[in-house]
Amino acid sequence: MPEPYALTRLLNTLFGGIITSIMQMMGIHPANPGAPINNTFTVELLVTAGLIAFFILVRLTLSPDKPGPAQHVAELISEFTGNLGEQVIGHGYEKYQAYVTCIFLFVLCNNLVGLIPGVPAPTTSPSVPLGLALPTFLYYNYQGFRAHGAGYLKQFAGPIWWMAWLLIPIELVSHFARIMSLTIRLYANMYASDMLTLGFFSLIPIGVPSIFLGLHVFVSCIQAFIFMLLSMIYLSLAVSHDAH
Repeated sequence: MPEPYALTRLLNTLFGGIITSIMQMMGIHPANPGAPINNTFTVELLVTAGLIAFFILVRLTLSPDKPGPAQHVAELISEFTGNLGEQVIGHGYEKYQAYVTCIFLFVLCNNLVGLIPGVPAPTTSPSVPLGLALPTFLYYNYQGFRAHGAGYLKQFAGPIWWMAWLLIPIELVSHFARIMSLTIRLYANMYASDMLTLGFFSLIPIGVPSIFLGLHVFVSCIQAFIFMLLSMIYLSLAVSHDAH
C-alpha cells in the first residue's frame, strides 16, 4: 500500500472520523476506519478543485470584447463538445452539454495526472471509472424518462409487443452491461498505459520514456473522448423519439 500523501493525512485527521461514521451508518465498513480517505480520493479532490477554480476564473474574466486565455480555452472546449453533441444527440443537445463536458474534463484531467512522477492516475483504480459510469447510467435513464415519461419503458420491450417477454431481459442486461463497459474500458486502458510508462522509466530512465509519456497523453485524451462519446450515444438512444 503506497505511503499516504501529506494532504491525505491531513484530510483523514480533519474529516476521517466523520466520513467513517457516515459510511458505517450506511452499512459500509471501510477497510481502514482510521483513514478512510486514500491517495486516489485526494488526487480526485485536487482535480475537482482545479476545475472549479478554472470555471470561476472564466466566469470572473468573461468579456465579449477582450476575452482572456481562460475564456479562449473554455470556448474551444464548449465548441468541441457542442459540435460533437449536435452530431450525436441532435436537436436539443444543449441541455446535456454541461454534463458530458464535465465528464470529459474530469476524466481527461484524472488521466493526465498520471504524468506526474510518483502520482498514479486515479482512473487506474477501478472504483473511479465505476464511480463515473454509475452516474452516467443513472443520468441517461433519467433523461429518457424525462423526455418520454413512462413511454421510455417501450424501448426495453421492443417494437413487437408479443416479443416483449424475450426482449425485456435482453435489453436490461444490455443496459447494465454499459456500466461494466464504461468502467473496464477506461480502467484497463489507463492501467496498461500507466504500467507501460512506469516500466520503461524503470528500465531506461533517459530518452526513451519520453515516447511513452507522449503515448500516455494520447491514450488519456482518447479515453476521455471515448467516455464522453459513449455517454452521448447512450443519451441519444434514451431521448430519441425515433426509438419510441
